Amino acid sequence: MAVEVTMAQMKVAVMRHSYRGQRAQMAGTGAAIGVLLAAGTAFLGYLSPDYLAAGLAVWLLGWMLGPVFMGGGDETLRPEYFSMLGISPRRLAAELLTASFVGVAPLVTLGALAGLIVAGARLGVVNALVAVPAMLLQLAVFVLLSKISVAVVGQALRSRVGAIVAGVINGVVLSSLGQIWVFMVAFGVAGTPAAVWYLPSSWGLLAVRGQWWALGALAALVLLLLGLWAALLGRRAGRPRVSGRAQRPITASTAAGAVVAKEMRTWTRDLVRNHQLAFALAYGFWFAASPLVIGWNGMLPYAGPIFVVMAAGMASNLYGTDGTALWLTMMTPGASDVRGRQLAWITTQGTIAIALSVVCTAIVGGPWPLILALLAALLGGAAGLVPLVSVYALVPATDPHRRTGNPLRTSEDDGGLTGLAYLMLFLVLLTGVPAGLAALWLGWAGVAVGVVTGALCYWLFGRLAERRLRTHGPELLDTMRTGRKPASSAMKGYDELSKTQKNIAGLGFGLGAIPLFPQGIVALVFVANGKADMSWFLATYLPSPWNYAVAIGFILLGLGLYGSALWVVRKRPEADRIPA
Repeated sequence: MAVEVTMAQMKVAVMRHSYRGQRAQMAGTGAAIGVLLAAGTAFLGYLSPDYLAAGLAVWLLGWMLGPVFMGGGDETLRPEYFSMLGISPRRLAAELLTASFVGVAPLVTLGALAGLIVAGARLGVVNALVAVPAMLLQLAVFVLLSKISVAVVGQALRSRVGAIVAGVINGVVLSSLGQIWVFMVAFGVAGTPAAVWYLPSSWGLLAVRGQWWALGALAALVLLLLGLWAALLGRRAGRPRVSGRAQRPITASTAAGAVVAKEMRTWTRDLVRNHQLAFALAYGFWFAASPLVIGWNGMLPYAGPIFVVMAAGMASNLYGTDGTALWLTMMTPGASDVRGRQLAWITTQGTIAIALSVVCTAIVGGPWPLILALLAALLGGAAGLVPLVSVYALVPATDPHRRTGNPLRTSEDDGGLTGLAYLMLFLVLLTGVPAGLAALWLGWAGVAVGVVTGALCYWLFGRLAERRLRTHGPELLDTMRTGRKPASSAMKGYDELSKTQKNIAGLGFGLGAIPLFPQGIVALVFVANGKADMSWFLATYLPSPWNYAVAIGFILLGLGLYGSALWVVRKRPEADRIPA
């Protein structure tokens, strides 16, 4: 028991020293949002057991899938740190499990599980008392399932087939969550499916409601999952399998050709990139195809453009993934490294995007001008932005040969990688706006606009990336080597904001997208097309003209949140102002 306490103390010490500055602010914003969600889940215990069972199922899904998409989850204490101590895998798993209860996410989840006490209190004192061990066991199940899901995907990423299969599964699951309204409409939203009660997330609630066997089942499940995780920890030390076939040497006649050949081989052989490419393809196709469940094929032609946007987001830290091998690029001036990477990216991703767009658009029969215009603009924009964003906002990553037993974890800065990916998604979408509007208004002339804007983005952004790489190459290499980013003037200004201003900025940037896009722009499109009762889009439930007013109101609210955040960030502190 003393070792488990020591592990927890180590975790607290690491968190105390690591959560500072912007990282602490982001964690605080995430915690505030989590507390609101937890309070809402706990309130479901007062409303209805069915609602609480559905809410806990969502928390279970979040624990299992969230760490997979966020780069491997919390690994403050890695198993590799203790490999030389001679600790057995089962004991190490138990000790790491104890340390895993320390953190913001477990505390927030425990608040959501307080809904079990609320539900038990409505039935009697004994039921409320049973809820206490049920909460702890339920939290242990959530944490262990999270660890196991990450470990299983990590094992899958040790072979090319496994990496591709894991990418497809992750892409389908995440896109299904993004299109959850489709399945809610298809299967109905009234009541909770009976299958939810059989999930492990509902066993604690079953115990609270008088089915005492569920408490023993939870305890047995914890022991079973602990043993499974211990077995996976024992296999984690192995390295990814590599092909024993002889590798054909690169015989490019020019430096640029060598860069293209190297990048092409990396996209086809690196297991992490295999996973990312499969994820983007599965996400783009299933996000566009899932509305077919309710008989609507209007999104199917957009599978190709969606794939391009997601593939760009996956490659947003292109130069960071090189690790300290970036020095090879620095020592080879005039190698046209950026242009070579652009050509390799647009060759690998563009071929897939074009084939996917042509097939899906042909099935529906159009709209050809809009799809071709978007595809040309987005491909050029993404190929230009991928190297540009990577060199301007490089996130220090782990050298490929030094990656841990969890291949998903390519960097210690998970928040930086996530923020960079979202930034890339937003910027790539912006490059397609002119071509999309031109295609809607002018028809086939929009395709020419897409080709022109795509070519301009490809050339201009690539040139800016080359200049940045040439003028700031040593700084980028130092960032990769030390893991410390040089403080920019924007970050200095952000750090000088007051706590209240930082909270306003965090909430504005974090929550502005919810009213602006789903409840605002998307709802307005549904209202304009006469679609009603579309699950969580509030405006679709209201009669005209209130539906338009509510949708426009949400758009204004989202713009207001973003505007407030930008105003606070751009506002200079008093100490920096020059007196008149």
